[in-house]
Amino acid sequence: MVAMARVRDRYREDVVPALTSEFGYKNIYQVPKLEKIVINIGLGESIQNGRAVDAAVNDLALITGQKPVVTKAKKSIAAFKLREGMPIGAKVTLRGDRMYEFYDRLTAVGLPRIRDFRGVTPNAFDGRGNYTLGLREQLLFPEIDYDRIDKVRGLEISFVTTARTDEEARRLLALLGMPFAK
Repeated sequence: MVAMARVRDRYREDVVPALTSEFGYKNIYQVPKLEKIVINIGLGESIQNGRAVDAAVNDLALITGQKPVVTKAKKSIAAFKLREGMPIGAKVTLRGDRMYEFYDRLTAVGLPRIRDFRGVTPNAFDGRGNYTLGLREQLLFPEIDYDRIDKVRGLEISFVTTARTDEEARRLLALLGMPFAK
């Protein structure tokens, strides 16, 4: 709970005044904020291995502290041997206290554990103020026990902000502690 309070307090005390002066907002409600974080694991191997979905769901639950939703295929694709309704991934949407706690763990513990880490790319914004970060393995988080995993899986983390432009969102995330590469 201390980590959640740390990021939320940093937002209120440091980020809001900095963004207000930098972008000239007239009201504190105009200042962009982090709305939600969506963590997604895609499971192409779940077509052959039915237990892959269970393993990914368990990993995601350990990382986020929240029960993931299993995503299912919307269309059948014969080339991939995929039928409509088959499980192909798992995702979690974090908001509020859990979102801030996860953000703090990601920036303070997870990302620095990447070998030869020089910062995350500042170019992965979507044009509407949302940022997506791809990680190659779930082992970055200390909650995952290396001996208990069956396979190293990548995950995708999307940061949804209320910013209208990528520049505002980049500045918001940088002030909250996201280590962008120079």
